[in-house]
Amino acid sequence: MSFRHAIERRPSRRIQVGSVPVGGGAPISVQSMTNTETCDVEATVAQVDALAAAGADIVRVSVPSLEAAEAFGKIRARVGVPLVADIHFDHRIALRVAELGVDCLRINPGNIGREERVRAVVDAARDRGIPIRIGVNAGSLEKDLQKKYGEPTPDALVESALRHIEILDRLHFPDFKVSLKASDVFMTVTAYRKLAKMIEQPLHLGITEAGGIRSGAVKSAIGLGMLLAEGIGDTIRVSLAADPVEEVKVGFDILKSLHIRSKGINLIACPSCSRQQFDVIKVVNELESRLEDILEPMDVAVIGCVVNGPGEAREAMVGVTGGTPNLVYLGGSPHHKVDDAELVDELERMVRAEVARRHGAE
Repeated sequence: MSFRHAIERRPSRRIQVGSVPVGGGAPISVQSMTNTETCDVEATVAQVDALAAAGADIVRVSVPSLEAAEAFGKIRARVGVPLVADIHFDHRIALRVAELGVDCLRINPGNIGREERVRAVVDAARDRGIPIRIGVNAGSLEKDLQKKYGEPTPDALVESALRHIEILDRLHFPDFKVSLKASDVFMTVTAYRKLAKMIEQPLHLGITEAGGIRSGAVKSAIGLGMLLAEGIGDTIRVSLAADPVEEVKVGFDILKSLHIRSKGINLIACPSCSRQQFDVIKVVNELESRLEDILEPMDVAVIGCVVNGPGEAREAMVGVTGGTPNLVYLGGSPHHKVDDAELVDELERMVRAEVARRHGAE
């Protein structure tokens, strides 16, 4: 595809989450969160590994107790992807996971309690080079803000964030990122737009409690897409009531659709109609399943007839136009013909051969 719309990114301070840079022009990272019981080390390690295999750059793990903190340390020792510890209220948990190698603390300093506790956590983070994520959620706003605004609003989200930011500013700790999440798309987008003009720190984007795979993916694509297209956002999480691996897939699909970041196969497929010469939906579903392990960026076009097929196939690395038999393209040129029965196998073979060719040339 030759046309690319250039998105001018919002300038932001760069922080380091383990091996992954966030902000300051670094590639927008994709995150997810485990939903296993953290104290079940084996199950959590397996899920972190699955998320990393799907392409997740950063994984967040809930650490609700000191027992979970000890389990977190064992998990940290067994996985390679950077881990964020999600902590609420108890500063002792934050201090412990800092000792155990956490890569980022998701903890709101205003919720920790007394000044000395906040200072202890911030000092531990500073000493070990650990950034902090301030996470504001419309469902857990401070009671006085709920009373002041009557209901969650963009201004309420921003005011809550600024309270936590003020604490870190007062303690001279600039290495943090901020999220402002609501389940309402426009509330979330408006809040991020406001805060983006007020601070230099990177922003973590998300639509919280977005829903299941279909509705959640749609809401996230609209909300995150609006912000990303404006250059706002440095790391994203798609929140779905589904397998967390799906969050990673949708996250990369959003970035791919905006030409921000490419990872994995970009399937260009027609919706199918009576002109189709093969079962487009079946072929696309089979290819998605078979090729989900491939992280190499590649356009693959699956078009059922000759109306749009040749044009789309010429723009893809591997493509097919429906016919009797079907015409397969490679590198933008007609290559050979293949019958319906062999079509999926042949397309998979060609894609994997192209991946092998690219890696062989490195």
